[in-house]
Amino acid sequence: MKHSIDHFSSSGFALPGIRQIGMDRPLTWLKAGWHDLKANPLPSLAYGLLFALGGDLIILALLETPHLLTVSISGFFLVAPLLAAGLYELSRKTEAGEKILFIDSLKCFARNGQSLAFFGLILALVALMWERFSAVAFALIGADSGPIASAYLNEILFDGQHLAFTATWFVLGGALALLVYAVAVISVPLMLDRDADVATAIMTSLRSFALNTGPLLLWAALLVALTLLGFATLLFGLVVIMPILGHASWHAYRELVE
Repeated sequence: MKHSIDHFSSSGFALPGIRQIGMDRPLTWLKAGWHDLKANPLPSLAYGLLFALGGDLIILALLETPHLLTVSISGFFLVAPLLAAGLYELSRKTEAGEKILFIDSLKCFARNGQSLAFFGLILALVALMWERFSAVAFALIGADSGPIASAYLNEILFDGQHLAFTATWFVLGGALALLVYAVAVISVPLMLDRDADVATAIMTSLRSFALNTGPLLLWAALLVALTLLGFATLLFGLVVIMPILGHASWHAYRELVE
């Protein structure tokens, strides 16, 4: 059974009502994402191909710079909600019974562009902070750069060396990712759908996470697991996985927010 809860901001403006949902809903969102992919195969897969090719080019360029390589992979999870805006637009139009082309979906960035740009700046600053921390951390263990730098990743991740460093890096990165996830889980769809400002979008997203912590933690786990599966296929699995996750995230927003 779903329950709706309204909330008011400190300025007195009503925030959107939030529905409380069950633990089974994330799987339903994935199914809805698959249906949206089938309804918009060409534009959806075009976004997936851009994710895959862009990611492969970045990884190839950073193979000899371990901290930038790991930051690029972990940072992907931080900025993905904004990068998937075009997929949200495809789902929004499909929900309204409309069909649009890939180029038409890009127009969503012009709608409420100021809020989207400001939110993107926040994500960029978080990613930059994480990159600086990682640069210092990797330099302290001598894995900053050089012709054999990529070997450090194997030592750190698979050979058990620098165990304390690895544990600390993952714990801090996980905490940061969870915070960004709570802030961003429905922020971008809300800004696209209702022209909400950044503060309203962030407060609504945090409220959604607070009221549906269990289901949204499960959703986060599914996002990470499926994305890592895409990375394991040299990113080409993302051609299909990312559109499904992007479309599913739109349905998560639609179910959570009245």
